[in-house]
Amino acid sequence: AVNSSGGARRTSLVTGANTGIGRVTATELARRGDRVILACRSEAKTRPVIREIVAETGNEAVEFLPLDLGDLKSARRAADSLNERGNPIDVLVANAGLAGQRGQTRQGFELAFGTNHMGHFAFVTGVLDLLRAGTDSRLVVVSSDAHYDAKGIDLGRVRGRTRTVTGLREYATSKLANVLFAQEVARRVPDEELWVGAVHPGVIATDVWRGVPRPARPALRKVLKMKPPAEGATTSLTCATSDVWADRSGGYFSENEPKDPSPVATPELAARLWDYSQEWLAGA
Repeated sequence: AVNSSGGARRTSLVTGANTGIGRVTATELARRGDRVILACRSEAKTRPVIREIVAETGNEAVEFLPLDLGDLKSARRAADSLNERGNPIDVLVANAGLAGQRGQTRQGFELAFGTNHMGHFAFVTGVLDLLRAGTDSRLVVVSSDAHYDAKGIDLGRVRGRTRTVTGLREYATSKLANVLFAQEVARRVPDEELWVGAVHPGVIATDVWRGVPRPARPALRKVLKMKPPAEGATTSLTCATSDVWADRSGGYFSENEPKDPSPVATPELAARLWDYSQEWLAGA
C-alpha cells in the first residue's frame, strides 16, 4: 500500500481519537495517507467520526479498535488483537485521558491514574514489539504542564477512590506518570528502534473536561485561556511526523517547543513507577 505522497503507507494509532485533540490528530494522519486506527471506548461514538474522516481526507484506511483504558483487561485485549494481526505500528499517539472526574477504575485504581497512566501502560507495553518493528517509529504520550503541580507519586496511594473534590491533584499525578512513562520507554528502547516524546498540547477545550459541571465550563475556558482542539494537536503531530526533534527522544515538548519537565521526573522515580506498574498489571 502507498500513501498520497507515493511512499509506503504507515500505520498510525491514536487513543481517544473520536473527540478533541485525538480526532484532529487522527484526521491529519489520515490526510497524510496513513492507515489510521482509532482506539476508543465507544464504537457508537467512533463510527460516525471514522465516516467523517474518510469523507474529509479521501483515505478509506481508517478503522476502529475497542479500547477502554479504565479496564486493564480491555487494554490487554486491544493489544492482543493487534499482536495477532502482526502488522507493525509506525506511530502511536497515547492521547486519551480524563480530568476533573472522581472515582476508580475497574481494577481499583484512582480514576485519573488508572485511566491516564495504567491503561496506557498496559496497552503500549503490550504493543511495544509492534512499535519496534515499525519504520521510523514514534510513541507520543500526551501529558500536560499540570504535571509540574505534582510533588511526586505516592505509589501506596494510587489505589482507591479519588480523594480530592476536584480531582485535579490526582490529574496532575497521572500526568507526571505520563512523563515518567515516556522517559522510561526511551531508556529501555534504543533510539534507532523508537523515538519517544511526552507533550503538553496547551490548555485545550476538549472532552477531557467533561466531568466539570456544564454551567462552569465557559468560565473555566475563559480563566484557563483554552484554545481550540486544532491548535492542541500541533505538538502531537510535530512529534509524530517531523524530524525536528529527532535527537531528543525521551524529551518533553510544550506547545510545540522542547521544555524541561518537572525536576520531580527523575530516572529513579520513572524506574520505580515502571516496576510497580508491571507488578500491578501482572496481578490484574
